[in-house]
Amino acid sequence: MPGRIVSLPRNENPADLRMGTVDFDGVRRPVCLAYTPAAGVGDYVIVHVGFAISQVDEIEAAKTLEIIRAIPDALATELGPDAEAAG
Repeated sequence: MPGRIVSLPRNENPADLRMGTVDFDGVRRPVCLAYTPAAGVGDYVIVHVGFAISQVDEIEAAKTLEIIRAIPDALATELGPDAEAAG
């Protein structure tokens, strides 16, 4: 599921996992960004079970989101029941 990084909290302890808030078509979730160290605010990442596993460009993210939106209840299935209210 592609999403855009909207915030990166200041990491006080270097031993902590790198976390951020990612927006998935209006639904925001905390995501581990440890596997995408170059990604920053405004960048798009592919997220699987709460971990950003790769970085993608905006065009690729938009194409993927378009396909997901065409599938009934896909956002709710992937992101939980509160995804319907946001989408």
